[in-house]
Amino acid sequence: MNSSTSLHSSLAPGADLPATLCYLNGVYTALRDAKISVMDRGFIFGDGVYEVVPVYAGEPFRFAQHMARLDRSLAELRIGNPLTHAEWREIAQTLVADFTREDRAETPPDQLIYIQVTRGVALRDHVMTRGVVPTIFVMTNLMKPVPAAQRATGVACVSADDFRWEKAHIKSTSLLGAVFSRQISADVGAMETVMFRDGYLSEAAASNVWVVKDGCVLGTPKDHLVLEGIRYGLIEVLCRDAGFRFELRRISRAEVFAADELLLSSATKEILSITQLDGLVIGNGQPGPVYTELYAGYQRTKKAQTA
Repeated sequence: MNSSTSLHSSLAPGADLPATLCYLNGVYTALRDAKISVMDRGFIFGDGVYEVVPVYAGEPFRFAQHMARLDRSLAELRIGNPLTHAEWREIAQTLVADFTREDRAETPPDQLIYIQVTRGVALRDHVMTRGVVPTIFVMTNLMKPVPAAQRATGVACVSADDFRWEKAHIKSTSLLGAVFSRQISADVGAMETVMFRDGYLSEAAASNVWVVKDGCVLGTPKDHLVLEGIRYGLIEVLCRDAGFRFELRRISRAEVFAADELLLSSATKEILSITQLDGLVIGNGQPGPVYTELYAGYQRTKKAQTA
């Protein structure tokens, strides 16, 4: 036995993973013990979809909207949803409650529920295999909030051409494009990579991007070139409540750099101000009044859900 073989055999699979509870194909088990077949099409092809649901004070946030997007993604892959929305919620609540007990905190910690469905286990073939049972996996972990200092000053981002495939509206587990694009910003210590396709804004590596100009919040259209973030509908509501105009349309690169404010939105970032892009100052270089109002509205919405 060579030294390489000896080293790898001495490491227990999943030894560095937490013992928190997860759900896999009908069974609750410790995350470190969960296993799937190497012939699962999610492993071989990335043939699956996922959702990430934020949880505040023990309550999944905008769960119905996440389930609706899960349905849309599964339909695009021609996979029937293996569970009802009520069954998904029951699994999520079970994992959230178990995590809260393990954390032993008086107040339930903010969490992220990760849901994944793949086509299932089958012999390797590019054709969509029929008649296989989907693989269902759900886990939860702590949400890492954006540090207060970054919220106060805004964040720096970089731009890049959008080189990903043209079915970005599917929340697919095939995320190599997102990995490459996010690494562009990680390599220079930036928060996100804002991407452009043919000179027009698409989205960031793992966030939607919003342009504020003259009191109007602009977003990209809900089409196959962007993932419709759950915050799309929420930001529209927050804009209406705050008296800001809201519009979805194609946005040129020049408009992005000339914005009064730029915003990111995602499950983990909620709403976050971009104050530098490619080293250039956006607006006055500080989080602006539209960001401040929308972020405050976001927090009010969270509190209303958990009240």
